[in-house]
Amino acid sequence: MILTLALFILPVALAASLGTGTLTKRANSTGRNEPWGRITPTDNLVWHPATPSPRVPLDYSDPKGRKAAIALIRKPPTNKENYRGPVFFNPGGPGGSGVDLIQSIGDALSIILGNGFDIVLFDPRGIARSTPRASHFDTDIERALFAAEAGSFPVVSNSTVSGIQRTWAQAQLLASLAASHDDGYLQHINTANTATGIVEAYGEEKLQYWGFSYGSMLGSTFAAMYLDKVQGLVIDGVGDSNDYYSAAWLNNMVDSEKALQLFFDHCAEGGPVKCPFYSPNPADIKRNLTALYERLQVEPVVVNANTLYGVIDYTLVRSLVFSSLYTPYDSFKPLADALAQLAAGNGTAVLSLRPPKVPKCSSDPHERDWERVDEGFATKKLLEVTEFADVWGQLHASCANWPKGKRLFRGPFIGNTSYPMPVIVNTAGACFAPRSLSVSLAHISALDPVTPLRYAEKIAKGFKDSVVLNIDAGGHCSLNAPSICALQYVRQYFQNGTLPEPDTVCEPTSKNPFLPPPADKGKVARRAIKCVGGEKAELRSALTQLSKLQSRFSPFSKQNRL
Repeated sequence: MILTLALFILPVALAASLGTGTLTKRANSTGRNEPWGRITPTDNLVWHPATPSPRVPLDYSDPKGRKAAIALIRKPPTNKENYRGPVFFNPGGPGGSGVDLIQSIGDALSIILGNGFDIVLFDPRGIARSTPRASHFDTDIERALFAAEAGSFPVVSNSTVSGIQRTWAQAQLLASLAASHDDGYLQHINTANTATGIVEAYGEEKLQYWGFSYGSMLGSTFAAMYLDKVQGLVIDGVGDSNDYYSAAWLNNMVDSEKALQLFFDHCAEGGPVKCPFYSPNPADIKRNLTALYERLQVEPVVVNANTLYGVIDYTLVRSLVFSSLYTPYDSFKPLADALAQLAAGNGTAVLSLRPPKVPKCSSDPHERDWERVDEGFATKKLLEVTEFADVWGQLHASCANWPKGKRLFRGPFIGNTSYPMPVIVNTAGACFAPRSLSVSLAHISALDPVTPLRYAEKIAKGFKDSVVLNIDAGGHCSLNAPSICALQYVRQYFQNGTLPEPDTVCEPTSKNPFLPPPADKGKVARRAIKCVGGEKAELRSALTQLSKLQSRFSPFSKQNRL
């Protein structure tokens, strides 16, 4: 697939984005040993056979001033006879690299949409190959040491939380490091500027877009700002835009405990062979997990197994459990096996699910110039919403003291877009489907751990004629809730603008991640359309490719943060 890619970097003056201080130069260097480093950003989009870059204003209130470069990558269609234009994708985060993702997911996305589309992903402002890049450390080893010093999550016990003070102090320290490495560019790294840059850099009059998780925030922001520029827009895994822009982040988690309950229910149904952490009653499985948490707070488990070694503590297991809610079809089985072994005193399986990151040093100062870096809540109040306040609060704290930009956008997220949007939501996990194409929104929710159904419905009501597509499964976003039915609706939307009927519910290929899919499942659902001919086989092959990816849209994966 890599041979078919054409990379493009939005025109930016890299020299202007380097800054004058040594620290900023290191943060925003453009290593010439990497293909992206050999591309000179330009004011007009120019595709290169192996890498590219275009130039947009860093500050849109000063269009002739300092520039920013946006890294774009394209997978062209194999057949251009019925060319339908580019479809932009954003994998979420905030902070996910689209350029990195296309290598693992580009073929599957092309299959889902059908022939005729350019598959275009990009690194948002401040991320990876887009410059200036948000980096708060002088070296990679400093970043690794800072992460190692971060310590444990705050501890939640009996509806109280302790340990917030260290988390908050660590966030304040990160904020001060950010300030010391900022020459004025950080205030311009925001969602509104990213939304503006997408179409401006590519040069299209209207936008076709599919955004996951944070990508739904980016998509709904674009729709609200540019109602007349929507050609086809799907938002998948939709949160509360107003809550997001207020920086409260309190509403994401209202269904997280329901999503966790799926693990208990599915494990009990799966039986002791399929789910090693089994008990006949889901309530007993929940009690066993709570007991394991409590034991780890007092006595962490030491692992020293040849090349794999580390300490299994409360923080690690809590984050693994929470992350599994994003990808139940990939994660529930290995999690259950690891928890069962840990309960018996063996932490090797747990550690293998998230092995410690070992910093690697190189004599090449530019070896990691293009990697995404991790820079860039009020836990007590969040505890009133979810038992995972300790996990989610850690993410929120990292946003402390981010500089406020000149161009603040806060909505409203309503309007009559030039084309209706589908909103995908997972009603037992996460998924969305389209209703109209002027602005098409797709939202995944219901039992989505971090993007509840109610906010998919809220955003769909705000944009005229938009429709919510439900997937009766758990997980975060449609790609984590395997459903041929839902993918067929997405394809139909981009191919001919057709939205699903209101209240459409798609079945997943299997309801229980611990059990094999029934032979007759995964086709249709209540008020769903039928796949015909080779279409089903194509979409099933895309699901097979996606199933090989781990931790899609997980908050603690290397790829994404939200």
